[in-house]
Amino acid sequence: MPITEILARNANLYGDEVCLIEINPELKEKREVTWRDYELIEPNPVSKYRCVLTWHEFDEKANRFANLLLERGIKKGDKVAILLMNCLEWLPIYFGILKTGALAVPLNYRYTAEEIKYCLELAEADVLVFGPEFIGRVENISDHIPQVKLRFFVGEDCPSFAECYEQLVGNFSVSSPEIPLSDEDDGAIYFSSGTTGFPKAILHSHRSLVSACETEQNHHQQTREDNFLLIPPLYHTGAKMHWFGSFLAGSKAVLLRGVKPEWILNAVSEEKATIVWLLVPWAQDILDALDRGDVKLEDYQLEQWRLMHIGAQPVPPSLIHRWQKYFPHQLYDTNYGLSESIGPGCVHLGMENIHKVGAIGKPGFTWEAMIVDEAGNLTDQGEVGELIVKGPGLMKCYYRDPEATEAVLKNGWLFTGDMARMDEDGFIYLVDRKKDVIISGGENIYPVQIEDFLHKHEAIKDVAVIGLPDHRIGEIAAAIIELKPGLQCTEEEIMEFCMDLPRYKRPRKIIFDVVLRNLTGKIEKPKLREKYWGGSAVEAQISN
Repeated sequence: MPITEILARNANLYGDEVCLIEINPELKEKREVTWRDYELIEPNPVSKYRCVLTWHEFDEKANRFANLLLERGIKKGDKVAILLMNCLEWLPIYFGILKTGALAVPLNYRYTAEEIKYCLELAEADVLVFGPEFIGRVENISDHIPQVKLRFFVGEDCPSFAECYEQLVGNFSVSSPEIPLSDEDDGAIYFSSGTTGFPKAILHSHRSLVSACETEQNHHQQTREDNFLLIPPLYHTGAKMHWFGSFLAGSKAVLLRGVKPEWILNAVSEEKATIVWLLVPWAQDILDALDRGDVKLEDYQLEQWRLMHIGAQPVPPSLIHRWQKYFPHQLYDTNYGLSESIGPGCVHLGMENIHKVGAIGKPGFTWEAMIVDEAGNLTDQGEVGELIVKGPGLMKCYYRDPEATEAVLKNGWLFTGDMARMDEDGFIYLVDRKKDVIISGGENIYPVQIEDFLHKHEAIKDVAVIGLPDHRIGEIAAAIIELKPGLQCTEEEIMEFCMDLPRYKRPRKIIFDVVLRNLTGKIEKPKLREKYWGGSAVEAQISN
């Protein structure tokens, strides 16, 4: 069953019921409007504090966009890229793409102009749908992406190099285009990267997408009475695929545009949210705000909040123990997944296993998992090896990269590159990563990109970027810098130089020291991590 059939079913069964609510806490106006109202009255739905969309309107909007794409010559197998911040338009656009038989290609909103160009070319995108936050970046590459024939702008003041989505889409039929789709048809391309920092295009089928719905609902038992608070960006498999459980159940969700503790608690309270998926820093911020007294639980209605779960990065057990003190009756789960395994919970802890906090858990619903040595043999209990997983949500391949595909997909198993061990009860614990990717606040930071940038500084002889532990965001990027003989440089100068990097890629810590390399010239990052985790060497903490 292609995933588009679930939307059509929900529209048929629950058409007039609200499915999505967008909350923008920065806006003071609280007038509630439906999507249809906004089309007639307000040109921009995010001009409202709270906007809602019914299942019927969701399906209609997806059909309109699908018919627009088909009329413009987009066909089965073409690719349509999405570059939007979270908003009510995002999911109807995504499903509209899928209804044509084309592939949805979500793009990270943090990408630079060059990264956007690279991903559009790698995915062979025919269409780009983008929002106002990205006008400058898209304009910079507009003349260099000739393969992107159609460019639709979602928002007011449409730039000259694009067409206005809102003005066009209302002219098309609300009827389904009825393009035949099968489980094995290609559905979406998501992006990941190795330690080189160059994104890989991850190809998933409709079967993968549906499996995410089934896995998530099995793990967290969503019903029609649940309300899922969705905060992470929709381009990420983690956010959308966790919402897929609610999608399968036909229950509603709230898109919250902001992560302040009071905003999260207000949304849970006012919208009666029952499930919230958080990243470690957001949970940490809520606990810190409670400790300081900045927010007080008695000011909110939180009794209905039954589940908090976390994914995208290792979770400190101490964080969950603190959480339980404030929320002793709340269920907890952690999820391990990769974009290559469609996101939610190819391994998960399980709501009933709070006593195993610190583990990532056991194989998820319909999934298998093993820990193997370098020869591919099963490790003994407690022995560290590489985690490999197998299930219906595995990617088809890295698009246009057979060599990279062959390196990680072997006999139906995905070799994750994560080192893990298994205890006597079958629970899996992550130990380290083969790759040197830094996970900071749920986002991947690729050291080579930062190293390459810093190497441009005239005073720098050598540089290595590693991840160091951080209680709030999991890890921070630290740059070990070796200066050229006779040259001087200050931490402030490095900080100023790094302002040309995207904010999340800027090193948070600068360490002036010798960069350790082995006899073959490779940076010895395990030794560097061991050395600097103890806090030795002269270092300077850079403010946020």
